[in-house]
Amino acid sequence: MHSCVPPSEFGGPWPEGLPLQIHLMEDDEFVLPPEGDLEAARELDATVESAELFLYPGDRHLFTDSGLRDHDAEAAALLLTRVLGFLDGVA
Repeated sequence: MHSCVPPSEFGGPWPEGLPLQIHLMEDDEFVLPPEGDLEAARELDATVESAELFLYPGDRHLFTDSGLRDHDAEAAALLLTRVLGFLDGVA
């Protein structure tokens, strides 16, 4: 949530068969170039069979944190629904 780095930063590719969800706001200045998060997320989505990339409309960074000005209640609620569904599928 809120950011993404290439798995090579951790020494290799994404582990085969390991489920993955990525959640970003599409116009968040911290994920756009030159940061590279959005590119990393799109590459993972394209190359990892289990990957799901969710781009939310907006430009907020920590949009799920209700204690911050960046909070977006609608996007946070949708993210929560998606994450809980994801966790149900891997539990």
